[in-house]
Amino acid sequence: MYRILVTNDDGVHAAGMKAAVRSVDGLGQVMISAPSGQKSGVGRSISVFAPLRYNEIELDGHLAYEVSGTPTDSVILGIFWLMEGEMPDLVLSGINIGENISTDTVTTSGTIGAALEAASYGIPAIAASIQVVDQGDKFDSKNDHRYEFDVAVKIVRRIVRNVLEEGLPKDVDVLNVNVPINATEDTEIVITRLARKIFKTAVHERNDPRGRPYYWIGGELVQTEREGTDVWAVYQEGKISITPLTIDNTARVDLGAISRLVGE
Repeated sequence: MYRILVTNDDGVHAAGMKAAVRSVDGLGQVMISAPSGQKSGVGRSISVFAPLRYNEIELDGHLAYEVSGTPTDSVILGIFWLMEGEMPDLVLSGINIGENISTDTVTTSGTIGAALEAASYGIPAIAASIQVVDQGDKFDSKNDHRYEFDVAVKIVRRIVRNVLEEGLPKDVDVLNVNVPINATEDTEIVITRLARKIFKTAVHERNDPRGRPYYWIGGELVQTEREGTDVWAVYQEGKISITPLTIDNTARVDLGAISRLVGE
């Protein structure tokens, strides 16, 4: 029987977690290990300076573990403690509330960070996300009931089944799946590459009650990009985007060009 580890960065109690469990229910033995609360934006961070704790809970008929740390912590604890070092056949991270597209989110998303952690052990991984109406909903689980996951569940289930049976293509470690807000079962699926940016980064200064400044990092969304990118697919075309990712960040360049930069 296949073993499937499910995690996320919205927290084990999020609506997207229940949707993720629905997407893999019946496809194998399901293990759920996810943060106890909201951990969006932490990337692949690991709690090396703090101990971890977990609680056993029941989630829609499945035994689940809520972990005090990050999504990556949850994957590590799930594999090397809760599963006693027996590698799962697949890790599903999500279904995240909030699209994870472009190089901006690939390097900051806890959802993708958890998938990359699994991939580092040679485990096929899928990161799945749905687009939000309000970007603030990415960090506020109180509004997750507003979102519909049925289309994402069906797509993820189909991909999971195929990956379990066939594996991922050579040199692909993670499939990053993003479903636009108005997607239906007839919405076209396109294979994309990462856009370069999704945010026009900005820093906002405000003052506390004592008149001292503090700062928020923010920025407007970039909603137009080159054809073939994930931003183009989700924002401009309203299509479902699937982007193959690799954990090998080595630039595909002529290494001789780099040698010239370090020569005398």
